[in-house]
Amino acid sequence: MRKTRPRVGIVMGSDTDLEVLLETIKVLDELGIPHEVVVASAHRTPDQTRRYAARAERRGIRVLIAGAGGAAALPGFLASLTSLPIIGVPINSTPLNGLDSLLSIAQMPRGVPVATVAVGKWGAANAGILAAQILALSDAGVRKRLAAFRKGMAAEVAQRSRRVAAELRRKR
Repeated sequence: MRKTRPRVGIVMGSDTDLEVLLETIKVLDELGIPHEVVVASAHRTPDQTRRYAARAERRGIRVLIAGAGGAAALPGFLASLTSLPIIGVPINSTPLNGLDSLLSIAQMPRGVPVATVAVGKWGAANAGILAAQILALSDAGVRKRLAAFRKGMAAEVAQRSRRVAAELRRKR
């Protein structure tokens, strides 16, 4: 069986970020988008991170998702090294509960953009969805799976609404 080349690279500054970024992985798996996961630090392994970013596009990566906590330099560092879209996921790993990471990722200088999502697991899931939306611009299969994913979310909300209405009828 031929292995499909990854289209999304998920980069985390530390293995402790995996718990949050599992939400990204779940979304990409559900949407059938091939991805890879690497640990590469902007501060501790800058040469490895630089090599990864330099080779990503020619290996077929189309979007990079970078999770980072604290100073959260990783998404910006990657953005300085490649023209691929970068999605930054702020990790709530410090006493500031991710606010420091959010501000670090969102406040990129002009000319070095990083798309920034919510802090923590919600943001990690949204990063996967945003990556799918970017890929869907040029991939009809991803576009179709993304539409089905969104319909599934809508159906889940409708089901919950019916459950709440039934519960309220029972309580009256």
